[in-house]
Amino acid sequence: MAPIPRSSSSRWLLAAAALFLAVAPAAAQSLTGDWSGHIALPGQELGVVVHLVDEAAGLRGTIDIPAQDAEALPLQAFRRDGQKLEFAIAGVPGAPTFRGEITADAIAGTFTQGGQTFPFTLARAAAAAAKQQQALADVGTWLDPTRAMFDVPGCAAIVVKGNDVVATFASGQRDVDAKEAVGPDTLFAIGSSTKAFTTALLAMLVDDGKLDWDQPVRRWLPEFALADAVVGERLTPRDLVTHRSGMPRHDLVWYGATFDRGEMVSRLRHLPLNRYLRTDFQYNNLMYLTAGHLAERVGGAPWEDQVRARILQPLGMARTNFAVSAMQRDADHARAYRKTDGAVKAIPYRDIASIGPAGSINSSVREMAAWVSLQLQHGRFGERKLLSPSTADDLHVVRMADGSPSRGDDGDVVDVGYALGWFVDVYRGHRRVHHGGNIDGFSALVALLPDAGYGFVVLTNLDGTPLPEVVVRQLSDRVLGLEPRDFRSLMKRKLDAGAEQAKSGEKEAASLRRTGTQPSRALDDYVGSHEHPGYGTVRINRAGDGLRVDLHGLACDLEHWHHDVFACKKGGGEEAMAGTKLQFLLDFDGEIEAVRAVLEASVPPIVFQRGPDPRLRDAKFLAQLAGQYALDTAMATILLQGERLVLTLPGQRHELEPSRGLQLQLRGLSGYRVEFVLDDQGAPTGLRVHQPEGVFAAKKKS
Repeated sequence: MAPIPRSSSSRWLLAAAALFLAVAPAAAQSLTGDWSGHIALPGQELGVVVHLVDEAAGLRGTIDIPAQDAEALPLQAFRRDGQKLEFAIAGVPGAPTFRGEITADAIAGTFTQGGQTFPFTLARAAAAAAKQQQALADVGTWLDPTRAMFDVPGCAAIVVKGNDVVATFASGQRDVDAKEAVGPDTLFAIGSSTKAFTTALLAMLVDDGKLDWDQPVRRWLPEFALADAVVGERLTPRDLVTHRSGMPRHDLVWYGATFDRGEMVSRLRHLPLNRYLRTDFQYNNLMYLTAGHLAERVGGAPWEDQVRARILQPLGMARTNFAVSAMQRDADHARAYRKTDGAVKAIPYRDIASIGPAGSINSSVREMAAWVSLQLQHGRFGERKLLSPSTADDLHVVRMADGSPSRGDDGDVVDVGYALGWFVDVYRGHRRVHHGGNIDGFSALVALLPDAGYGFVVLTNLDGTPLPEVVVRQLSDRVLGLEPRDFRSLMKRKLDAGAEQAKSGEKEAASLRRTGTQPSRALDDYVGSHEHPGYGTVRINRAGDGLRVDLHGLACDLEHWHHDVFACKKGGGEEAMAGTKLQFLLDFDGEIEAVRAVLEASVPPIVFQRGPDPRLRDAKFLAQLAGQYALDTAMATILLQGERLVLTLPGQRHELEPSRGLQLQLRGLSGYRVEFVLDDQGAPTGLRVHQPEGVFAAKKKS
């Protein structure tokens, strides 16, 4: 229940009410100044700012309630008796009245409206600021050893209160080799913290009347489809951004790929789902890609251009960008690092521009402070209103339980669920809205304590580190005045235990390996391209005396595991592929027809069908194949008609379609195909005609 109702026109009912002024004793403490605090409503704290002027004639003042988009509402009926103070909001139904006790720098008591009573507290702004600074005074000395404990090269953090930056912190180096220090203006990748920018853009399109959260996506993207047709027809924009689509992650569809956004959306229909719509939380970057593509279709411009024009520019985030190439052109940017086998090393930047709406933004803590302020101020930044308050607050409302009632061994966090681009939980009794970000070489966390009016951004240049969460908890404890907890030691123990568990898992996998087996074919026979309509192309190539796999740019050396199974070597290339096993499948003739791999653990292995030899798309090569081939009882003729080969036999004519390798399927006939035989120079010497009843060889006539 809102303590102060709106009028039908969403404006406050302001009446011209007389101010009843009570003159305080001359010796009484002056109350002139800004007093900020909150009214403790059930389940939330409603932030308020009271502006008081203590004059000889008495008190006068106004109140701001940002969550209700209310500014400078006049106050009336001031009564002061010693340290007791009473005042009311003018012209609002329900007689909203504050009654409290004055201390040195605070006013606390009860707020009543419409017969209901709630506690309130106000603190003098100057005193609150001094208290904040005192609470955060030694964070820098705490941060340096904490960062070192987690082997993070560099870290930057910022604390925001309302519209104000309370403090910034920086520790370590943005570039270890160059010994260049991190600062509050250093650019880092924020990873999946980008998702909240995408939902904010969608919310703006909702405010514009161009989009509806709860209408089917196909209303704007008619081509959108999923493997389950019913789910595809019903999926809404709200479903896209709350991880409840029924589709698991399938991250290797986009990771490393160069597909454009439209093409990736078209591939979704070929990816298996494992849940039904809105039944289970399953984090999914591809759905956020689709949300960004939807924004492009509705807004009529690329996602990047709309975010820049509607969010970054109004917030003054001039250096924030969308690609690692742009970040590297900035003089103050962090290098990317990863810890492998106990050593922290620089790694290449990962270009994820195509999946941008899910995680491609790069920024600094100083520029991210404006973004945090926008969230804390209910869609307003300074004098600019980017979102209506109701729309801005809706972004923080939980829409999907995330399947875990609690998190952490310390019991400090109770999970609530996922909102629109934000996780929501309760940290030590305080509602928290947050989203982390992890991408190659970087870890980030943006967190809000909206009821207390605080926000935090922590950026680091090491992937997979819990340091951002450790820092946010430390900062939260300090500004909230809570007894500090040694969360960093707990998190370090969990991190070390996870590393040991990973080693144990590798040993267990190795124990299942069958020794003494050999591949069923010569290594050259495994070379070729294999296609999946969703994941794209897997290419198997020779690499020295072994094989190498390449999944749209994710390449790794293979080692024979057992039978016709090969495994990606650890340290043999792309880390995302390390340990992945590929099983080669043979047809009835013993030829390799497919390769399968577990690329998404929650669905059956993904099967890539062997593709045709690329030369079958080359007109010059096809022309060499044309000619007459002598069978035992007939003459087969291969003709090149346009870009297609045609097989003719006495009384028969069959168009040929590339199948796999140098095989071509007889169009419309299952089990019938021809396979060309080449000499060492690649010239055709014959062909084999495969039929259900046998294989028939033919020699090419000169």
